[in-house]
Amino acid sequence: MRILYTIILFLAVQLFAKPPNVLFLAVDDLRPELKSFGVEHIHSPNIDRLAEKGRAFHRHYVNAPSCGPSRYTLLTGLYGDQTPGNQALFERASRMKDAPETVPPSMPEWFRANGYTTVSVGKVSHHPGGWGGGNWADKSRPEMPGAWDRQLMPCGAWEYPSRAMHGLANGQSRQRGKMKAYESAAGPDTIYPDGLIADEGLVQLKELAAADTPFFLAIGLIRPHLPFGAPEAYMAPYKEVALPPTPHPGKPTWRTTWHGSGEFSRQYDHSGRDPNSDAGYADLLRRHYAACVTYADKHVGEILDALKEAGAEQNTVVVLWGDHGWHLGEHAIWGKHCLFEEALRSPLIISTPNLEAPGVKADAIVSSLDIFPTLCDLTGLELPTFANGRSLRPQLEDPEAIGHLAVSYWGRAKTIRTDAHRLILHHDGYAELYDHRTVEKETKNLAKEKPELVQKLSKQLKAELASP
Repeated sequence: MRILYTIILFLAVQLFAKPPNVLFLAVDDLRPELKSFGVEHIHSPNIDRLAEKGRAFHRHYVNAPSCGPSRYTLLTGLYGDQTPGNQALFERASRMKDAPETVPPSMPEWFRANGYTTVSVGKVSHHPGGWGGGNWADKSRPEMPGAWDRQLMPCGAWEYPSRAMHGLANGQSRQRGKMKAYESAAGPDTIYPDGLIADEGLVQLKELAAADTPFFLAIGLIRPHLPFGAPEAYMAPYKEVALPPTPHPGKPTWRTTWHGSGEFSRQYDHSGRDPNSDAGYADLLRRHYAACVTYADKHVGEILDALKEAGAEQNTVVVLWGDHGWHLGEHAIWGKHCLFEEALRSPLIISTPNLEAPGVKADAIVSSLDIFPTLCDLTGLELPTFANGRSLRPQLEDPEAIGHLAVSYWGRAKTIRTDAHRLILHHDGYAELYDHRTVEKETKNLAKEKPELVQKLSKQLKAELASP
């Protein structure tokens, strides 16, 4: 009789238990340059402790090296337009208005339709807050119609999301060529926009955790996106530390997707200094970027602590995702917007309750497209058959599980990353082929030496992009 009672009680708990929540943390322009990813000089204790209890995917690749299109693929699970700009989600919103039957639901829409309360805070889609129009503040123009029950962007002294996006301390905002690319001002966390975003995220988390319905809470931090500004306290770990040398700092001499770092070079005042030829300036910029990472890490820690204090930790899937990488002088680039490894590889950490082998990294190649089906799989929702990605449950259950090919695109070129190679295929058929098993990696184009491999990978690339 006791056994029967135990079984009935277990089934009742399962039947009436609150489905798992989702806490999604997006960090803008975050390189996989963290202690938990094997880099010693970065101080990232909070992201590292998430990796210790979760699964860090060391070969996660985004599908586009820019904020807007990368977040499009994340939030829709679709490749979509393969030459997109930062307006990709607004273009989707227009299609939803004109022909809604042709637009599959986004990830937050999918969760909302399945009984979740969906809330975004900060930069989750391209525009912080998720609105369009002047100053990105027109609430009649949502970037993702129907996605969020609440979409919030506290702007404080910056007044508008567009100003906060490129803001420095105490309400300063970028004016083309008139603002330094770095800053370290004295004051609390809230003198920069992420302090306000994190505070609002904590308010929302506490409220959602106390409710009866499951939640999908996405919090998007802006740093370490340009300009590299953070409170001066976060520079402390980097004042004396020796930074490792920048690998392959030379500009490619062959045809590539190299660019002249336009966002970095034209939007900020560098007082005539060029980090590609001025080692001191390069060092300064790298230290300020690192300080921004530690500033973002502090907020990640606050949010994780609040999740535990609210009693929701054991029923929440936590994801930390970088929307793309960022070059700090590799290939003589200061930015993203190219198809080299540094622009496409970013951190991904997934933590689930009762994870097998927590803290063991996964070296499988995976893609941002995989996050939508993965979260559905982990929370028991129907899998979105229209999505292009694959669930990462196999890698979560077994860190040795193999991955798949990763496809990315930018401008008029596309790339495929395999376990050993990267092929970049330009619109006119010109190819770049790199072997990551060699010392040269992406500094030697082997396309002419290995035409059969180029042909094979080209077919795989086209097949992957044509897949439903």
